[in-house]
Amino acid sequence: MAKLYYFNGRGLGEMVRLTLAAGGIQFTEEFVTEREQFLKLIEDGKLLFKQMPLLEIDGKQIVQSKAIVRYLGKKTGLQGKNDDEALLVDQFFEGGRDFMTPAMMIGISPEDEALATIKKTVLPKYLPIFEKIAAKNGTGYLVGNSLTLADLSLLEPLLVYVEYLGKGIFQDFPALQKFFDTTTGLPRISEYLNGPIRKPKNSPEIVDVVKKVLAWS
Repeated sequence: MAKLYYFNGRGLGEMVRLTLAAGGIQFTEEFVTEREQFLKLIEDGKLLFKQMPLLEIDGKQIVQSKAIVRYLGKKTGLQGKNDDEALLVDQFFEGGRDFMTPAMMIGISPEDEALATIKKTVLPKYLPIFEKIAAKNGTGYLVGNSLTLADLSLLEPLLVYVEYLGKGIFQDFPALQKFFDTTTGLPRISEYLNGPIRKPKNSPEIVDVVKKVLAWS
């Protein structure tokens, strides 16, 4: 069974968990809560770049969150049905990661400041772009007629922004509303989002654990 090493929070582990769930791969987790655990993983040669997450799967130890997700995508058929689709998936996946970056700051920087930036600059930039992509494809997915990594990469930030700002963010973006309803309605994703594996949003407690483990001042 796959095993994920990360904090007991979302962070860079959330996209990995979401992809594992979407791909139907069962996994266990080891939560790193002490600096000694982290240093032991490094000492044992498991963290090539001295960073987490780390996924053990298929006899491999994989680091770098996007490398993990792409491996899982290939393994579970989430990278498109042909080369043309795979190219679109990869481009939209990277765009989704850019869209997600500001969401990572919620709970780390003051929440009001982070959300103000998101409402003022982030949503106005990215929502129209992804609305155009989703409308052009017209299937409820970004590429083709089935789930891909592109969809998961966009879904993660949308979940966060809906959690904090509500579904009103879709008011002028009907194709994104359809996308959101389609993807969150898929059985594996719905089970994950409503199940015990999903972590709560950032809290001061989890931020303190991260700082302790990574020796951030």
